[in-house]
Amino acid sequence: MNDLVRQHTALSDSDLEWLHLLVSEWQLLSDLSFADLVLWVPTLDGTRYVSVAQMRPNTGPTSYQDDMVGHLVPRGRRPLLDAALDEGRIVREGDPEWREEVPVRVESIPVRREGRVLGVIARNTNLLTVRTPSRLELTYLQSASDLAQMIAAGTFPFPGEQVDMDSSPRAGDGLVRLDAEGIVQYASPNALSAYHRLGLAADLVGQHLGQITAELAPSRGPVDEALVTLASGYAPREFEVEGNGGVIQLRAIPLKPKGTRIASLVLLRDVTELRRRERELITKDATIREIHHRVKNNLQTVAALLRLQARRMDSEGGREALNEAVRRVGSIAIVHETLSQNLDERVEFDEIADRVIAMVAEISPGKVTCRRNGRFGILDAEVATPLSMVLTEILQNALEHAFAPGDEGAVEVTAVRGDSRTDARLLITVQDDGRGLPEGFDPQRAGNLGLQIVRTLVEGELGGSFDMLPGAERGTKVVLDIPVQPQK
Repeated sequence: MNDLVRQHTALSDSDLEWLHLLVSEWQLLSDLSFADLVLWVPTLDGTRYVSVAQMRPNTGPTSYQDDMVGHLVPRGRRPLLDAALDEGRIVREGDPEWREEVPVRVESIPVRREGRVLGVIARNTNLLTVRTPSRLELTYLQSASDLAQMIAAGTFPFPGEQVDMDSSPRAGDGLVRLDAEGIVQYASPNALSAYHRLGLAADLVGQHLGQITAELAPSRGPVDEALVTLASGYAPREFEVEGNGGVIQLRAIPLKPKGTRIASLVLLRDVTELRRRERELITKDATIREIHHRVKNNLQTVAALLRLQARRMDSEGGREALNEAVRRVGSIAIVHETLSQNLDERVEFDEIADRVIAMVAEISPGKVTCRRNGRFGILDAEVATPLSMVLTEILQNALEHAFAPGDEGAVEVTAVRGDSRTDARLLITVQDDGRGLPEGFDPQRAGNLGLQIVRTLVEGELGGSFDMLPGAERGTKVVLDIPVQPQK
């Protein structure tokens, strides 16, 4: 719609925003009318109309099999559009049109904003299945007529009341029409069933909806006057009511076809099962986060015990082995700490990488700096945990073997995340400017425990590849190529 309006019309951005607000609401008008809606806007030169939006009803057959958006119609070809635009009134005159042997009643509703008519809604009703209307259908049509008059007067949609149509109740979910005093004139079967779920034992018709709703909702004090007002339809609001183990979602729409509220529509939907599932998910998320938190605490306890044991070791080799184990356990604990703060099993690995780099840098034998370039991005937990251990081992190996005590140098970790949606990969290089690899060194056969851990995790758990190469000028470069989920 944005492209069509800006290409063909002279409407301002605020006018376009009003049309967007209308289109976000007009599924209700289409369903209540049992009719297709097409929004026509006059072009910049005033000689044609362009259709910028279309809506089909969920409550009846369509009048248009084709998509009408983008069609251009010369002025004069559709007199009802001209009359509604020029005179600013709803136009219903004329005989039904025949489209593919289907009779269609056409009406035109001007779309007004701040006294100006921006365009015209063509309301097209398929008359092939017309029969004697039921009370529900009569209520729908009367409510649709009221909304159409409000659109023509510029009082609907309600400014500042953007509605999410994916989650908001629709006419078919349940509908109650109230008079000006909030008394129920009509309640659809679905609406009555929803109130029975709340504990209502009687009929709704003739009852004051606000009072009934407040009585059904649990309260420890006097009647909730705010709830009474909301459920009486005095203002456009969306809210939920819970009682008797049930939850219903309500949306109140005051009807003011002539500027004064003469009635209200209350759309409602039974969302008991939906809310129950949401609560279960919240509980599961909280449980998962708590598990990660406890695992992190247990790992930190293990690391503390290993650290205490290392201090009591007489053997320098044994003490160093225990300190390496402390760092390995610590790298896993960092991942679980991050997972304990998230709502899903994915983590921002850049923070984890920075903490691992800082932890390993504490063992630097000289004035060696460690830094990170590039972004790892968001990774799944099953990738983040082994990758944190791999990064710990590689950095630890570089600091221990590439530099002698007192040496100055640098270790640089670079991450490049692939953008391909079908073959996303993470390329990691760890480059140092130390003494380089020993003569004849084979990283695929070396017996060092740290390298064995790296090979096992990279090739076994992560399904990637690992290699160690001499640096371009000096030092050593470690290259990891790991498949990951595409970034979203």
